[in-house]
Amino acid sequence: QVQLVESGGGSVQAGGSLRLSCSASGYTSYPSCLGWFRQAPGKGRERVATSPRFGMFIYTDSVKGRFTAYRDDAENTLYLEMNSLKAEDTAMYYCAVDFRAGFACNARSDYHYWGQGTQVTVSS
Repeated sequence: QVQLVESGGGSVQAGGSLRLSCSASGYTSYPSCLGWFRQAPGKGRERVATSPRFGMFIYTDSVKGRFTAYRDDAENTLYLEMNSLKAEDTAMYYCAVDFRAGFACNARSDYHYWGQGTQVTVSS
């Protein structure tokens, strides 16, 4: 079965950097959607960066210019490079994939498979 395992979270001071990894296994076909989402305490899960199959990642406005998502297809790993971190970036970060056709890959509902999450805490 499809398994996604995130790592790389931690506690940093504002202005610092972290790189999250998402190791994927259990599938042979290329996902139709790949994405990073986050959920802060008391808030809903929001999109951070998403990409359709072989497309470019699209970022939510609050992280543009600071976060970069990319994939290593040979390693079946998805990454999220986060720079200039702010206190408002504090959240549980999740990676997600889906294999169905016909979705824009922008919404949480477009994704069926999720990792367990990795916590990012930014102190100001």
